[in-house]
Amino acid sequence: MNRLHMLKNATHTQMQSFIIEEETGKLLVIDGGNYGDALHLLEKLREITGQQVPHVDAWFFTHAHSDHMNAFNELMDKHPGAVEFDAIYCNFPSLQYLGLEEKDAPKTLGDFIRYSPRFAEKIVTVSMDDIYTFGSCTIEILQTVDTSVKENIVNNSSVVFKMQLGAKSILFLGDLGVEGGRRLLQNKKDRLKSDLCQMAHHGQNGVEREVYEAIAPEACLWCAPDWLYNNDRGKGYNTHIYQTVIVRGWMEELGVKTHYCIKDGDQTVEC
Repeated sequence: MNRLHMLKNATHTQMQSFIIEEETGKLLVIDGGNYGDALHLLEKLREITGQQVPHVDAWFFTHAHSDHMNAFNELMDKHPGAVEFDAIYCNFPSLQYLGLEEKDAPKTLGDFIRYSPRFAEKIVTVSMDDIYTFGSCTIEILQTVDTSVKENIVNNSSVVFKMQLGAKSILFLGDLGVEGGRRLLQNKKDRLKSDLCQMAHHGQNGVEREVYEAIAPEACLWCAPDWLYNNDRGKGYNTHIYQTVIVRGWMEELGVKTHYCIKDGDQTVEC
């Protein structure tokens, strides 16, 4: 059976973590979450594989934000050898480019680089139009970083890819922002239609509605805790600054009936 597992946040903050279970036994991880999500990720991998030291065939990173990469960094730092992996797939810009916007991403990527001598030969730098096959699962890279972009730099550096897993196509947008979404529409509009869509930037302040119109998903994957999904930081539903409720409205208008959200715990979708 092909299964997509979307993991809940183990701390209060937002995060993104997926495990892909392919029918012939291949196992993929996408991102992984924050430092505090590392042990839950490890426990879930052990549960799925039945192995004390789980074997991952491919680990994909969308971009260098802490809530996507630091679970991996934590495993490398505090639990070396707890997970085995064949390859890491990513496309990171330079620390200097990331540092034009914020300090978090250069620190996160810097930690990854510090641990990388242990697995340098396993790092695969992906490029647009690359296709990777893992058993019956295929992944097509639709977009990588464009360093001419100077707005929302780290989020717009997200690798965008489309996965075919069994009968379902799944589009992963990472934390792509407005500028990256417009570029995606311009270059790959004809490749965007997918059955499931990982909502950009946890479902708020990501790509514009036109991108979701091109994707036309049957189901949405929300990597959003309850406070983010409901735009509530303590004063009630839709009282804060996040755009999640607006994006939820777009999906309703587009006729999407099925929503998987980490606010409800670990989510498993059979494909």
